[in-house]
Amino acid sequence: MSEFSISELPKGASVHMIGIGGISMSALASMLVHLGYTVSGSDMRKSEMTDELEAKGVKITIGQRAENICSPDLVCYTAAISDDNPEMLAARRAGIPCVERAELLGAIMELYERPIAVAGTHGKTTTTSMLALVLLAADTDPTIMVGGELPQIGGNIRIGGRDFLPFEACEYVESFLHFKPYLSIITNVEEDHLDYFSGLTHIISSFRKFARLTSQFGCIIVCSDDKNACEVVQNVDKKVLKYGINDKNADYLAKNIEFDDRGCASFEVFCGEKKLLKVKLNVPGRHNVLNALAVTAAADFLKIDMRYVGEGLAQFGGTKRRFEHIGEIGGCEIIDDYAHHPTEICATISCAKAMGRKQVWVVFQPHTYSRTKALLDDFAKALAIADRVMICDVYPAREKYDGTIHSCDLAIKIPGAVYMNDMNAAERYIADNVGEGDMLITMGAGDVWKIGYDLAGKNERD
Repeated sequence: MSEFSISELPKGASVHMIGIGGISMSALASMLVHLGYTVSGSDMRKSEMTDELEAKGVKITIGQRAENICSPDLVCYTAAISDDNPEMLAARRAGIPCVERAELLGAIMELYERPIAVAGTHGKTTTTSMLALVLLAADTDPTIMVGGELPQIGGNIRIGGRDFLPFEACEYVESFLHFKPYLSIITNVEEDHLDYFSGLTHIISSFRKFARLTSQFGCIIVCSDDKNACEVVQNVDKKVLKYGINDKNADYLAKNIEFDDRGCASFEVFCGEKKLLKVKLNVPGRHNVLNALAVTAAADFLKIDMRYVGEGLAQFGGTKRRFEHIGEIGGCEIIDDYAHHPTEICATISCAKAMGRKQVWVVFQPHTYSRTKALLDDFAKALAIADRVMICDVYPAREKYDGTIHSCDLAIKIPGAVYMNDMNAAERYIADNVGEGDMLITMGAGDVWKIGYDLAGKNERD
């Protein structure tokens, strides 16, 4: 990995960011502005994120063109930017240093005492958000970077002090290997991003490299209910703390778990024989018990008083696009969820089914052709838990269609599922057929959320 250091970029230097409107890039741009750098950037479309950056003095250009590169001191780009991007080509022709987003973030972490990296195939945004609220409750003035929009901080970033920095560490293209955290959390490890990784063995190896980057003065917090996560930390010469529900030998264990009629859990956390606290969550699902346990373990290691842990966890009501209530139509509640991996889909639909709705409807938009193809049978099995399923066209993101997989291939595998190649048609069908007491979940990492917003008579900014 590159040895780029933030000391190479003097205060006041200019940084141009390609893809600045993304959730992670926009947060990094805000941090750079706060640190005294001059920031510009480009994206393919205007958004709420770009509007907010412009209000902070960032020069935003819509559309990516070579002429946007006006002799900056550094160019930062996302992993999704291709080598033939016109701005990338122009920057390299001009000999301007170029760094990937994670590399620059890793360099900025040199300025913080205790960066806290949250990694894992699932649960990164929720766990980071929970931890952020605990640190806020404890009045530690954290700087926070979340891969979603957290209402309590008014977005995806909070600029605070230089002590605590909780953030998400994504494994895609091994971006997280640019980080040297004080404390690392690994929620779970599964097959994903198979357009980059060759398989599970490669993924576990990558996570192990990440774990070894943790400070010798900190620790690694890992879910011991997840066998792959446990395999990651084998033979890693760092302090390891384990949490779980099923593993009775875990350092942090949830006991006496009860769920209310919304599917939200109450439980007690034990460290050995010692009861640390009782937790009442305001987000549904058993998976969130594990996320809260990870946060409790981290807070205990950081010597945060348990009363602030309980307070922070109770304040968490979710982030945007994570089982988010949008509205209703004809007595049917509309939920939007970012789930785009079979395990996430299974957890979300199972949570909805446990709420006792008459019927759970899911409109699913697969995310990337490679993921859909590699995990096709797992997607079908997870989606089949719902009562009614509609499959939209694949959201390609960074990929191009190669003709080897189609949404129809997924719909055929799910009994009673319907393929919809037109979102407007999907909206009309839902409006005509959902009933009182049903729940509709728009699901996926693309733009499927628009269906729920349209049906609820809302726009993106409501």
